[in-house]
Amino acid sequence: MDLATTHAVVLDVLQRASSQNPEVFKPAEAKLKEWETQPCFYTILLNIISNHSLDVNVRWMAVLYMKNGIDKYWRRNAPSAISEEEKQTIRQGLLCNFSEPISQIAVQRAVLVSKVARIDWPREWSNLFPTLLQAVESPDSLIQHRALLTLHHVVKAIASKRLAGNVEKSVVHMGDRRLFQEFTSNVYIFILNLWNNFTEAFIRDIMQNASADDITPNLEKALLTLRILRKLTVSGFYKPQENQNCMSFMKVIFDKAKIVLQCRKQIKGKGIYILELCEKFIIHLTKVLLSVLDTHPLSFIDFIQPSLEFTVYFLFTDEGINFLFERFIIQCFNLIKNILLCVEYRAAKIPEMTKHPETLRAHQIKQTFFQPQTVSDMCRKLVVHYFILTQDELDMWDTDPEAFSNDECGDSWKYSLRPSMDTVFVTIFHEYREILIPVILELVTDTNVLVPPEDMQGILRKDAVYNAVGLCAFDLYDEVDFDQWFTNTLLQELKIKHNNYRVIRRRVTALIGRWTGIKLSCELRPALYECIINLLAPDEDMAVRLTAASTLRYAIDDFEFNCDQFKDYMFSAFNLLFGLLREAVECETKMQVLNVMTLLLERMGNTIQPHSESLIQYLPHLWQESEDHNMLRCAIVATLVQLVKALGGVKPELNPFLLPIIQLGTDTTQNAIVYLLEDSLDLWLAVLEYSTTMTNELMQLFNNMLPLLEYSTENFRGCLLISLAHLLLAPELVMRTHGAQIIQVCDGLMADLKNEGIVMLMKLVETFIRAVPLLGTETTMPILPRIFQKIYQGEVYTLVMSMYLCILSRVLLSSHDIFTRVLNIVAQSHNETDEVTLGHIMDVWLDKMRNVSQLDQRKLLGLALANLLTTRSRTVLQRFGLIMLNILESLNDITKTEENGIMTDSLVLSEGQSPSHFDEDGDSYYETDHDQRKKQLILSDPVHTIVLKDYLQSQIYELRNHVGLQQYQQLLQAVDADTISQLKEYITL
Repeated sequence: MDLATTHAVVLDVLQRASSQNPEVFKPAEAKLKEWETQPCFYTILLNIISNHSLDVNVRWMAVLYMKNGIDKYWRRNAPSAISEEEKQTIRQGLLCNFSEPISQIAVQRAVLVSKVARIDWPREWSNLFPTLLQAVESPDSLIQHRALLTLHHVVKAIASKRLAGNVEKSVVHMGDRRLFQEFTSNVYIFILNLWNNFTEAFIRDIMQNASADDITPNLEKALLTLRILRKLTVSGFYKPQENQNCMSFMKVIFDKAKIVLQCRKQIKGKGIYILELCEKFIIHLTKVLLSVLDTHPLSFIDFIQPSLEFTVYFLFTDEGINFLFERFIIQCFNLIKNILLCVEYRAAKIPEMTKHPETLRAHQIKQTFFQPQTVSDMCRKLVVHYFILTQDELDMWDTDPEAFSNDECGDSWKYSLRPSMDTVFVTIFHEYREILIPVILELVTDTNVLVPPEDMQGILRKDAVYNAVGLCAFDLYDEVDFDQWFTNTLLQELKIKHNNYRVIRRRVTALIGRWTGIKLSCELRPALYECIINLLAPDEDMAVRLTAASTLRYAIDDFEFNCDQFKDYMFSAFNLLFGLLREAVECETKMQVLNVMTLLLERMGNTIQPHSESLIQYLPHLWQESEDHNMLRCAIVATLVQLVKALGGVKPELNPFLLPIIQLGTDTTQNAIVYLLEDSLDLWLAVLEYSTTMTNELMQLFNNMLPLLEYSTENFRGCLLISLAHLLLAPELVMRTHGAQIIQVCDGLMADLKNEGIVMLMKLVETFIRAVPLLGTETTMPILPRIFQKIYQGEVYTLVMSMYLCILSRVLLSSHDIFTRVLNIVAQSHNETDEVTLGHIMDVWLDKMRNVSQLDQRKLLGLALANLLTTRSRTVLQRFGLIMLNILESLNDITKTEENGIMTDSLVLSEGQSPSHFDEDGDSYYETDHDQRKKQLILSDPVHTIVLKDYLQSQIYELRNHVGLQQYQQLLQAVDADTISQLKEYITL
């Protein structure tokens, strides 16, 4: 692509790509895609980005395509990589323009520089930082801002590279990390001074009541330099405490935060943007503290005391509370929590045994600060101030109860206010439970009266106290008689239906759910279920109903849950949950309710069959509604798994719904597989296990399995279980249609699997032979040479070797012809005769057999060895003594002597004995059709149908008849006397 002649063409295509008309932008996007690997394409894009006279949308489009190109083609080893000459031109172009007028494009341009820097600095871009620092010193305010913006993104990108958590990456980047630390030590004081100057300037502007336009530039630059300082402080020093400038910066954070918090109150009338900037600056100061605490806890020890004083002043004093805003509260809570939980600050129970002296110092600082009075005051303030529901929350409850309930759960304590205050409360309580238990009990006593429904403040206070009791339930186990409290107080409060009392009903419901698995006697479970049924009623408040659904989940997921005790409530509970599911609007709410119903199906099993019809009819509708909500679809699939199990099969009307879901969730070409795969595999397996016959739809579905086996090792076991269930459903049909492909995939996977994976794979291969011995042996023929070869080599993990020897044994018992063919293939690969190869394999077999631990496997190997005796192989007869010894050991392991003195083979099914006795999964009964098929597999297995001593006897007779008495006597002489003596207890020699 010629630079001079194509600039206009690229510009024209970018203009069309920024159109809103699909007929215009789609061909343009295709053309840009085509140009991605053309020489000079990215140089032209950079020129377009740098031309401030062009349309912003076109320049924005150019930035996006350039970012994508750097990600895909900048590295040297990338396919169609950008040439070194063009990269050099681009690097120069990126650093020669710091006057971008559009903020959004300036940010993206800075990101472009950072992406290149992450790959090229320092080797290919040594002038990067000198150029940036020179621009930072520019007297032009815009150039200075854009240079700082770029420096921030570059430092952020390089810092993340140098401190990669992966050990191997750390080794690779050790030299780069050293260079970054050198860079940090060289520029730190310069950046620190810049930050000080910008910070002082914007504080002075605010104090002088300057305009927003005057305050903004210095505040923006102060925030950028602060972000740079944070990355340099955390990632640029091996031990920050050894750098005086670094420690000076950390010390001034507290004073600066206090001053800027005061400034924030003064600028509330100067516009949203400047207020947000000011808050970001404050938050970033706390982020510096949290980052250093997290990354360099020993460097932070000197700041434990000032951090605690700072946070406690603002969070727990009347003066400090006036300066708070939500994100700052969250940061302060997280700072307290992280200090308390920091492992490096925990001394051993015997202080003298603490390994690091600095750990002991940190522990002592904590102990000195957290005096009993301080801890008690913090606890009380958390409960009676922070735990109180705000008017905004109550308004949200009124307008959107589902969002209120979901918001209460919170995504993370790091970012959400309620979870952050809950976790800091729990952390403090666990740490100082002896001090705080009396405080909580006192609060409970103070509120242990029925609050009049009109007393909203009293209701909110009780709600807060109950919340605290729920959060520290485990620590209060010995202090609270929950049965008495439940009977005498909580049940009474649930009966008050005043609208204000919904706050109490919701909290009591949550409290009961929390305590159910901790300390609620079995006798009171019916009363609990009665409560939940009432609270799930359609006329109850939506938030209360959702909490009741969660409480039901706790109740039925409890270790002491009794199905019989719940039967009388099951029908009502299931129908009420279903009503709640249909009434809910938010996907997250539907998902939570559906999860409870799924658990109910799982715990109650087939007893729920008569009540599931409504759910069966509704789920297809819900599936259609949830097309854009993958997590809800996951919940639907999980419900279907339990529904199939509860119904004991797949109802005909469900088939047109179930199989397309499995098809979608297991198709490696569909995006949905990322979310649905695990649950879809469970559903697929359940459908197969409860199917009585193979259908065309199931056969077609199995086409998804072959790519799946190679898709992800994470779900490998599930894929193999499905393959096995599919095979047992129609062995001959599956072998003739998919058998060769399955074995081919298995053969290809063996080289990449770990031992556990190989064992699972071999169980599938073995099942082929067990299901239909001759056809199965023929079907597995392509993989058998690899298995025989592994035995030949000998050095294989014990469990894997056991499986290899079992497969070899089954091949031998099923088809001598195929055994010989496989032996011949292995022999040719070693350029030796079949007999020599057989000798190698037998030597390994006879040596490793003693390591086979499972009795059924030992017997199988013994049967195969006995089978070999009549093959007329000289190689076999040369090892007659060892063969007889190994068979004897198998006989000794599996033979039991009955009360009448008769010796029996313990692995052979006796009359009336269930095959479940020998089921490898240990099932005592067979619930599914698949279990019945496994039972049939055991009923036809030589291990469980052939008596080893009888088989050995017949083989010995045949051997003696074949070789003659003289040679037979010579063979017996090769067996040691003790072995002969023991064998005579089983057979006649």
